[in-house]
Amino acid sequence: MKLVSSLISLPLRAAADIRARRFLNLDPLAAQRELLPYLLDKTAETSFGLTYNFRKMASLPYQKAYRAFSQEVPIRTYQQFWDDWFSKSFIKNDKGQQLSLDNVSWPGVIPWLCETSGTTAPTKLIPFSIEMFRMNQRAALDMICCYMASNPGSRLPGGKILYMAGSTKLKDMGKGVVAGDMSAITLAMRPGWMNRYVLPEEPLASASWDERLHGMAELLLNDPEIRVISGVPPWILLLLQTVESLSGCSVNDLLPNLELIIHGGASKVPYNVEFQRLFHGSAPNFIELLPSSEAFIGFQLYGEKRMRLTPFYGTFFEFVPIEQLDEKGAPISSAQAVPLEQIEIGQRYAVILSTCSGLWRYHIGDTLRFLDKEQFQIEFTGRDRFLDRFEEKVTQGEVEQAIASLNESYRGLAREFIVGADIPERRHKWVIACKGELPPVGVVSDLLDKELRTRNADYATFREQGRINRPEVLLLSEEGIYDWSLKVRGKLGGQSKIPHIDPTLTGELVKSLSEYSQQGSLA
Repeated sequence: MKLVSSLISLPLRAAADIRARRFLNLDPLAAQRELLPYLLDKTAETSFGLTYNFRKMASLPYQKAYRAFSQEVPIRTYQQFWDDWFSKSFIKNDKGQQLSLDNVSWPGVIPWLCETSGTTAPTKLIPFSIEMFRMNQRAALDMICCYMASNPGSRLPGGKILYMAGSTKLKDMGKGVVAGDMSAITLAMRPGWMNRYVLPEEPLASASWDERLHGMAELLLNDPEIRVISGVPPWILLLLQTVESLSGCSVNDLLPNLELIIHGGASKVPYNVEFQRLFHGSAPNFIELLPSSEAFIGFQLYGEKRMRLTPFYGTFFEFVPIEQLDEKGAPISSAQAVPLEQIEIGQRYAVILSTCSGLWRYHIGDTLRFLDKEQFQIEFTGRDRFLDRFEEKVTQGEVEQAIASLNESYRGLAREFIVGADIPERRHKWVIACKGELPPVGVVSDLLDKELRTRNADYATFREQGRINRPEVLLLSEEGIYDWSLKVRGKLGGQSKIPHIDPTLTGELVKSLSEYSQQGSLA
């Protein structure tokens, strides 16, 4: 068996080397200059293209085309794009929901819709074209080939990947269109030859979260050919902790063949300590990617510390400085986006996408920072004003609405607050500065939990599945929180507001405030 695997891997390694060299020779700026006129020309005869005269734009030199494009086409959030372009094709009746986007903002019928709770709307139906599917496949293949080319001794060829996707169940949206989790669509449409190498299989792939988690842990324990795990950092950790719990042994000893963990969707930094504990300093390799339902954004080359933006896969990128976002995290009406060639190192940007699925100047909700202008290495900086350490995507607006409900119930109880993630306990921690008689913290916790469940579908699902635990609440005096801000943060007054969502990766502000309160200073 080993001999056969070795013989199979030889041509695969050669092909990987060729593909990796091709990727490394790509010019990001040239790719973007070529892509914009292609997208404009491709979409010229759609309703969107006719409205904005894309045919004329596509005929112009790049700089003039971009200037016209940025002046004529407004930046839109999902809700704005939906209201302006997609809602007319949406039907909701006793048969369920139907949405068929036929020549609306991309030529032909969009066959798939990625269903997700997003950062700019409670629930999103994202168009996913055949071309975008092919671009995502190409990006994933480039990423794996670059990894293999950098690791001559890699044992990935012939091995299996455990893909921690969402449920593989798809919804019929009428006229041959289906909707579901992007990972479910990707798995459902993968070529048949990949079936032997991708786990879990049905029926486990479409089982409930608890069943999938336990089943995937059993697969890891019993299938030595699994050499890759792909998923979001907190859920990968939960899977490995489940393996450890089932076996009573060290993960490091149980999974000697695990070579690579591919992670994305949330920063790995808050979870590094727990990964180190699980693997006792002998962890597998890690590479990070920045995927989304809207487009493939970037991935990390093995041996490099950061991801690279990968502007080669059907998406034209623009960037808005986060200083030009409003209190809800959306670009202000006068926001000035810049193309890739005009980015500044160190500036934190909101990402604006125009894609081969028919999204145009679309504010995705993710933010990033560029570290150089040669390789365009990036640092994923999360979602501005979002609570998302567990991929729950709770907006600042939803957090503030929950506090508003608390104040309606208890006559303006909360005067100031901050909420962050308690990573080890997989929960949110709310620290609330109050005025007046304090209710039981359990009652407050239940109220806030209920409010977020009502307002955010991802949070509700994760709470039901036990991925996020019941929130912890700490009630403090109004004066005390300002005392902490002045003495510990060195900030009070003017523009130095108490952040309602802890912006640190591991909840340092919430932890600091909690520890300060235990000294008796905030009673």
